[in-house]
Amino acid sequence: MSEVYLVGVAGRSGSGKSELAYYLAARLGGTVLSLDHYYRDLAHLPFEERARQNFDHPDSIDFDLAASQLAQLKEGAAVWRPDYDFATHTRRAARRRVQPGALLLVDGIFALHPRLLRLYDTRVFVDLEEAACLERRLARDTRERGRTEESVRAQWRETVEPMSRAYVLPCRDSADVVVRGDGPLARSAAAVAAHLAARREARMMETARG
Repeated sequence: MSEVYLVGVAGRSGSGKSELAYYLAARLGGTVLSLDHYYRDLAHLPFEERARQNFDHPDSIDFDLAASQLAQLKEGAAVWRPDYDFATHTRRAARRRVQPGALLLVDGIFALHPRLLRLYDTRVFVDLEEAACLERRLARDTRERGRTEESVRAQWRETVEPMSRAYVLPCRDSADVVVRGDGPLARSAAAVAAHLAARREARMMETARG
């Protein structure tokens, strides 16, 4: 097994972090792992209570499992990640095997949470203002998830944006690279790729000296 290069890609909901992660994976030959699959299994709760949970708080993520599996992936070992069902707020019985290549991109609003920071070689934050993120969230949730505009706005007002200000935006300070979520993808990808190249070159020089 050889060590895998890990990149964390975080940002507000609707900022464009997933789009950037998949763009980078396609051009650099990497694999994307969504942190969304590490939401806690709520099968022990009645469905009505599950739906009332605050999924925008970091406590909703199983960071113990995520950190453990990312550490294994970083060492080049395959893992069986959970497969989360967002309709029922539970984990499906079947898990998905993830076999890392040389590059693994971890995508999620909490990808740069302090519990995971030490595992990354490059930390990326995708920055975008609240109004633009909300418009993207409205378009996605009404078109793809059958939700009403009123329900999307209510959730945004009650949990998404308050939790973002409290727990997501502060992660920007720990990023190696900060890019705009409304800028050209090629430009953002180039900034991330430059950091990867510099970090890898520094490691090669350290190895040659040591």
